[in-house]
Amino acid sequence: MNPTTPRAKAPPPRDEIVRSGERVFLRFARRRDAAELMALRKRSLKRLRAWDPKPAKGMTLWGEDWVNRLLASRRDAAYCKLLICRREDECILGGASINSIIRGPFHSAFAGWWLGDPFEGHGYMTEALRLLLAHAFTALRLHRVEANIRPENSRSIRLAKRVGFRLEGYSPRYLQIAGAWADHERYAIVVEEWKAAARKGARPRR
Repeated sequence: MNPTTPRAKAPPPRDEIVRSGERVFLRFARRRDAAELMALRKRSLKRLRAWDPKPAKGMTLWGEDWVNRLLASRRDAAYCKLLICRREDECILGGASINSIIRGPFHSAFAGWWLGDPFEGHGYMTEALRLLLAHAFTALRLHRVEANIRPENSRSIRLAKRVGFRLEGYSPRYLQIAGAWADHERYAIVVEEWKAAARKGARPRR
């Protein structure tokens, strides 16, 4: 899979596309995405497994059951798990998600993201996260989005700051990563901050 070589694909149905930007769009997963998704995750295994949470007992990180959970999440109001695709050829680049949506007086959720190895360093994820936040604060009408990042993951920290997240605190032994409890830095952005940042530049297209 070459990040610079377009591939011809039938465009996805319009109702599958959640947000579209200049170079990427976000859409829901389809059953026929399974082979491409697992191939991309397998190709990126060495890097991604260092950052992924430990799966539940009997589950795999990137197998068929992972794809099934991704598909099932479309029917769960507490999750919005999306694929990042390149506009020019519909190629799947990675994923971005809003997880554990809590309503009531909280109206908050957690953001997560990943990008396949062939597509790092091209600016795709910066655009994708801006699209994700636009969806979170408009369509999902959230007040706050949080992202928890390991301190040694400097690339994700720079990315989070670039799209408007600010450091809120430090959470020792916060999450099981690769089977061990890992410390995380806690980043967040609220809708007022997102609106102020959006006024300084162009909002993502629908």
